[in-house]
Amino acid sequence: MCSNDEIIRILNTVFEHYEITENPEITLEANPDDLFSEKIKALSDSPINRLSIGVQSFFEEDLTLMNRAHNAKEALESITLAKRYFDNISVDLIYGIPKMSLDRWNQNIDTILDLNIPHVSCYALTVEENTALEKLITTGKIAPTNDSLAAKHYQHLVKRLESEGYINYEFSNFGKPNYFSRNNTNYWLGKPYIGIGPSAHSFDGVSRSWNITNNIKYFKAIENDVLPSEKEMLSVIDRYNEYIMTGLRTQWGVSIDKIESDFGVVYRKHLEKESLALINQGLIIEEKGLYHLTQEGKFLGDGISSKLFFVD
Repeated sequence: MCSNDEIIRILNTVFEHYEITENPEITLEANPDDLFSEKIKALSDSPINRLSIGVQSFFEEDLTLMNRAHNAKEALESITLAKRYFDNISVDLIYGIPKMSLDRWNQNIDTILDLNIPHVSCYALTVEENTALEKLITTGKIAPTNDSLAAKHYQHLVKRLESEGYINYEFSNFGKPNYFSRNNTNYWLGKPYIGIGPSAHSFDGVSRSWNITNNIKYFKAIENDVLPSEKEMLSVIDRYNEYIMTGLRTQWGVSIDKIESDFGVVYRKHLEKESLALINQGLIIEEKGLYHLTQEGKFLGDGISSKLFFVD
């Protein structure tokens, strides 16, 4: 993690060169092993006003399986310390972990509720290539990930958190009122954003760009006043498909009026036609010109979106 002086220098540079909205949400993402008492106190004295903590699980066996650097004690302590200085805190959790019982998953949720965390981001475990987890699975030392287990965990998650006043405003994100992540919300609503640094992505509404991943090459290019990035222009079809994919993931859904105004009548008719079967299957509902996934359809969102895509 950057030092506090480095963080403040970065933020001061942003404020110096860009017009910043009043009372911006400034989030720092960190792992529990980065957040000791002195660090958190210093962060609270900086412009940062929101912490996102990558806990993943409060159980030692889960953290070991995922090869996390922190342990269960550090996971709990980091949040307890953070709450002394920050009100706006988000915690990441992982579900669908092999051999994670529903009871153990429920205990993770209980811990979040007991700590009164206002925002939670939850993701199904994915197995990346060339990782220790992939090797354990391929050698048969642990069971592979299971979609039905992940779906069961997710459905329980939604039920528990919604009963406690959280809003599932985007498939993976749950927030108490006034605690939705502004950053996440803007992504899912298709707002423009700027990414700074190696591997960062940017979007201006009609094109997408991404910086090179190599740190040394990136900094050398910047020193020569060259932005080392690639760019692609998005066609109308690309933008329609992205709106379908992102819109269905959120509580705001997909607007038929927006489809017609932004993309044209042909796309509106396409959506209306292709959605009929999904509505009859109970996977999508249409109300007042807005299309939403049903509770049954949420975990199948990616596949449902693909059925609504426009293919030239």
